[in-house]
Amino acid sequence: MAPRPDQCSIRRPRWGDGAGLYELARRAGGLDVNSSYAYLLWVRDFSESTAVAEAGGDLLAFCTGYLRPDSPSTYFVWQVAVDPLARGAGLARAVLEEVVDHSGATRLEATVTADNEASNRLFSRFAERRRAPLVREELFTAADFPDEHPPEQLLRIGPF
Repeated sequence: MAPRPDQCSIRRPRWGDGAGLYELARRAGGLDVNSSYAYLLWVRDFSESTAVAEAGGDLLAFCTGYLRPDSPSTYFVWQVAVDPLARGAGLARAVLEEVVDHSGATRLEATVTADNEASNRLFSRFAERRRAPLVREELFTAADFPDEHPPEQLLRIGPF
């Protein structure tokens, strides 16, 4: 049985967690997995805008993102990943809520493909809990990508 958020440590990533984020992104499936180097840099440079859920020494979930430089009240979600063995316990919600609250943001943005039901549900529920409007608009078409990639919608939530 997957640990619930109250059974996990929800914290900022530490030096040495980059490899774990990379491996978790690979296990999670459905993500555009960045290079291992990118996750190492992410932990070094963006740990304050990232949260991980850990239980028993294992990283079970993470949310990476940042405050947009041109809109510092907007938290942009880069990735949310949950270990397949820990799904359904509320860990995605826990790490998302933690980073947004820690950031002080009053708006959230994320890009999501139309077929990503889990992410679409996560962000719709986030908007409902915050009693905030959610607007979807096209951001990147398939033609914008240099490889085979489906279109990405921009989700804008807020103000909250």
